[in-house]
Amino acid sequence: MKKLTSLFLLLLTVSACQKMPECNCTDFTTGSFEFVQTINGKTDTTRFVRTAEHQIETYHGRTDTANVRWVNDCELIIQKKHPRNRDEKKAISMRIVETKDNQYIMEYSFVGDIKKQTGTVTKLDQ
Repeated sequence: MKKLTSLFLLLLTVSACQKMPECNCTDFTTGSFEFVQTINGKTDTTRFVRTAEHQIETYHGRTDTANVRWVNDCELIIQKKHPRNRDEKKAISMRIVETKDNQYIMEYSFVGDIKKQTGTVTKLDQ
């Protein structure tokens, strides 16, 4: 029975390791990025620069600055510095779930929301 349990744990560990996506989150802590998303059939592009403490985003010609707080190597929360309405006051939680080359896949939502969206971000500077 002891050998069977050991074998089961070994197989479980090996199968879990093979299915884990690559996740080098620290490669994406700072830099220049581009996020392309489709909303209601329309493609929008957002460019942003992230430092250790801030994210400066340009969307439709409008530039906004947000504070960045890293929860761990793969999770961050951004909060606009100068929100103009109630929706802009809401913090956004982001979690990097996979990285590959110069891109990462993330899940994001307003803090406290159950519904999460996903997106792909490309790092522009290497």
